[in-house]
Formats: sequence, C-alpha cells, structure tokens
Amino acid sequence: MKTTKRLFQKKAFQWALIALFGPLAVTPIQSFAQAKAAVPNKTTAIGTSTIWGDVDGLTIEGLVQGPSTAASDLQVACIFEYTEGDIFISPPALPAALNGLVHLDEALHGTLTEIRKTGKFKGHALETLLLTPSQQGTLASKKLLLIGLGKREDFRPELMKDVAHVAMREALRLGVSDFSFASDLKDAGIDSPTALVAENVVLGSIEAFRAQTWLVKKQLDESPSLRKIILLAGPAFFETAGEGIKKAISSLHN
Repeated sequence: MKTTKRLFQKKAFQWALIALFGPLAVTPIQSFAQAKAAVPNKTTAIGTSTIWGDVDGLTIEGLVQGPSTAASDLQVACIFEYTEGDIFISPPALPAALNGLVHLDEALHGTLTEIRKTGKFKGHALETLLLTPSQQGTLASKKLLLIGLGKREDFRPELMKDVAHVAMREALRLGVSDFSFASDLKDAGIDSPTALVAENVVLGSIEAFRAQTWLVKKQLDESPSLRKIILLAGPAFFETAGEGIKKAISSLHN
C-alpha cells in the first residue's frame, strides 16, 4: 500500500509541475525540443473539470486527469496494436511525465505492457479486455476496459465513433453509474485532431445510449443506470477537446 501511495503522490506531483510550468518542468533537456513540438504551450491545471453539457439525461464532463488517477466506476483506455517500446519512445509518443499510458502501465506494475507484448490483448480494432484489479488502490477507477485501436498506420478519427460505441455498450452492460474515457492517441504517438476525436467520442457514445433507450421503450431491456460520461484530456489539450465536445452536444440537440 505504501508503494501504491508513493506512486499516486509521484504522478500527482508530476502533473502539478506540468500544469504550472509546462513540459520543461519534467522533461529532460535533450527531449525538450521534442516535447515542445508535441505539446502546445497553453495548459489547463490538473484536476480542472468542466460540465460541457448534457444529452438525454447524461452529463458530459471534461476532466484534466490521466486514466490511472481518474476516479470512476469504469475507466476506458484505448490501445493500439503492440510494437516494441511504443508508448515509451518519445517522440513519437509523449514524454513519460506527460504520458497517461505510461502512468497506467506503472500503476498496473507493468501488466499493461506484459499483456500487450505477450498477445493476451492484441489491440485489434474494437477488441476489448476488462480488468478488475483485486489490489485496492492500484487504479482510482473500479474497473478498466481496454479497447483496441488496430494498427497505428491505419488509424482514422472516424474510428473513435465505433470505439466510443463499444465503450458505451460495455458501460451499460456492466450497469455503472459513470465511466471515464481516455482516447490516449497522443500518448501513443498519433498526432490526431483533438477536437474531432473528442466530437466523435461523444457522438458514438450517445448513439449507443440512444439505442439502449430505444430497447427500453420496446420493453426489451432495463433502464440504464448510467448518469455521466467523463472525458479525460491532458493539460495541453483540454480546451481544444472541449470545442469538439460542445460541437457534438450542439448537433445532438438539433
């Protein structure tokens, strides 16, 4: 437990430095130019949360936090097919201090890398694996759902609609009251369009949620217990992600 507590304290300290001083605070000198190119200068403080809106009774919240330290009933993390050292080599991946996947792997004591490297989770597009850590305090969330993104070179932002659709279906199946979603694209080294990805995540999630409520009206399923979706973003990408989220919410109300 002491080791886990120190790990959470370390991550909180690193994220606090990032929020205060940007990438230079925790990035080695030799990789500063890389971090500067990968991460915009403007940052939002760690722990910042915003209610971007609501759709069909679901609250859509944005949170500046990583997937290992965001508290929810279910944490969703998106994972590409494995290549050696993929989340650790920066660039193209984000520097370790900024990288939510690295933090997640550390919180799981290397298990994320192990299950990927050994093929227990291949990361094929829309493949899923549900983890329920028995060691209390390993993650801030109660459960962790990994969703595959396929090969990096084949990635398109439109895939995130399907990924979010799968995430919502699993959240509804598990009967959780909330779930947090981390796309983890930039962590994995993909220079993805932040706003469009966030927009697609909301659209895909609500599409699946509406399918569920349709089934309820047909008396083919029970009413969902889900009340909130928490969309995670790093300090440098929070505001941009928010633009995409608000655009999606607006279109869903029309």
